[in-house]
Amino acid sequence: MLSSVTKTISHHLAEAAARTPHATAFTFVDFATHHAGLPTTLTWSQVENRVRAAARGMREAAVAGGRVAIVAPQGLEYVVGFLAALCAGAVAVPLYPPSLHGHEAKLLAALKDADPVLAVTTPEHRQDVEKFCADRAGLSVRVVTVEELRTAAPASGQVFHPRPDDCAYLQYTSGSTRTPSGVEITHANVCANARQALEALDIAGGRNCTVGWLPLYHDMGLVLAVALPIVGRVHSVLMDPLAFVQQPVRWLRLLTEHGGALTAAPNFAYDYCVQRVTDEECEELSLGSVAAMINGSEPIAEHTLARFEAAFAPAGLARTAVRPSYGLAEATVFVCTSPSGREPTVTRFERTALANGVARPAEADYQEAVTCLVACGQPTGQEIAIVDPATQVRQEDGHVGEIWLRGPNIGRGYWRQPDRSLATFRATLDGDDPDSGQGWLRTGDLGVWHDTQLYITGRIKDLVIIDGLNHYPQDIEQTVEGAHPAIRRHHTAAFSVASDSGERLVVVAEHSRDLAGPQGVLEEAARAVRAAVTAGHAVAVHDFVLARPGTVPRTTSGKIARSAAREHYLNGTWFSGAHARKEAKSV
Repeated sequence: MLSSVTKTISHHLAEAAARTPHATAFTFVDFATHHAGLPTTLTWSQVENRVRAAARGMREAAVAGGRVAIVAPQGLEYVVGFLAALCAGAVAVPLYPPSLHGHEAKLLAALKDADPVLAVTTPEHRQDVEKFCADRAGLSVRVVTVEELRTAAPASGQVFHPRPDDCAYLQYTSGSTRTPSGVEITHANVCANARQALEALDIAGGRNCTVGWLPLYHDMGLVLAVALPIVGRVHSVLMDPLAFVQQPVRWLRLLTEHGGALTAAPNFAYDYCVQRVTDEECEELSLGSVAAMINGSEPIAEHTLARFEAAFAPAGLARTAVRPSYGLAEATVFVCTSPSGREPTVTRFERTALANGVARPAEADYQEAVTCLVACGQPTGQEIAIVDPATQVRQEDGHVGEIWLRGPNIGRGYWRQPDRSLATFRATLDGDDPDSGQGWLRTGDLGVWHDTQLYITGRIKDLVIIDGLNHYPQDIEQTVEGAHPAIRRHHTAAFSVASDSGERLVVVAEHSRDLAGPQGVLEEAARAVRAAVTAGHAVAVHDFVLARPGTVPRTTSGKIARSAAREHYLNGTWFSGAHARKEAKSV
């Protein structure tokens, strides 16, 4: 009998089909076909049969060890295609079809980097994928559908199980600070991370399910909606991200319909629900059975937690259900979450001390500027160290440093980037034995331990350093978004640019969609922003841009891409007649 450490997704799928063949495994709710949502389900037995047949078809196509790109829309075919690649001994590459507007360049970069031997899509997208691969990527890749693979497969054959240390898939990072890179996630990594999340969130088959709209090409969507349900034999309910964007109440209705649900979303999604879900719609909801609502993938705002809890408490949402969390693709996804059964912890830190690398809680009567940070709890089944990134010395509790990780869920490196992989995945703490083989993952994220919990303070590459002081861009962005009603929330980028007198602060903020003439409010908005940032952060705004809605770049997972915003600014993207700009004198 295999131990949990040696089991792969292939083993877990076979066990689920053997033990609970007729139980529902996956449900996709299609809102594009019917406004109320048309559900399609697969039992564990049906998933097993379809996946094994498609996997045999892939092995007939000699893909073992090669890359298989999943270039399909959200749905059950995506799930089957991804699992078939894993069970065929191929390296899956979860991506998205060319029809995903605004992300064609990232799809092109990922396809060229992965150089797949096979691309799996749906019949409706086949022609577009073939054209994109041939014309844009210059790839000679065979494009197939899941049904074609199943039809071409031998009627039967021995079930193939990959080895735990084999690479299961390449998780392409969303590119918030760099060109997308493929993280090599092994079969052992993904199963370990699923077990860690199941334990930390107290999720079990029979009493819980997962409900999600996060895209399956994103690390959190893939693990939450596919890997975790298979390892834990938990029913997975899926919907398309666009269906959520169109009507966020659809997500909450699915949470109402499916008791004991685990779900996850970035911070902005919770604010979006508050803004778009009406009082009448809220009256229809019953959220008292929700097991956990993970808030992660981007900085967690205290005011978002408060607004969401206040808005949906009448629907029965428990404050303990909201679980602030931290994770990243290089660690498969899940690292830590707030303690089970406890309300989220929010701590007010002195902003000036935090800028100097010390997390000093502000007293109740403290009158200076403060930064409110939300705790992300402790890790499960892995280890965290807070480290001085320059000296590699572990920091004492209460001191800000780079977050380093190690555990069975840490990926084995970046695809075809040995030097970068060595520096990122094999770091050594000062005083460690360099020959121990116990390397650390350098996350590039800044954090601090305080009162036994981890707080995320920002990213090293996003830090705005002016006159020797550190400023966290998300703090500045939050101040800017509250400075004037014309500024659109969650669509602001703060970054620094070089000048003759040193680094200077630039802010680009989208104006609200209903603003007809941005030039008319530019002066007023610029004055309000400069005053608010100077008062709150003691730094002057060198340049302020009021941009059209939809022009501040975001990653494929919805985060503000500050590095890309800086590049656009330096390239003059926002200085045409379609955008409003106001330069400010430094003070």
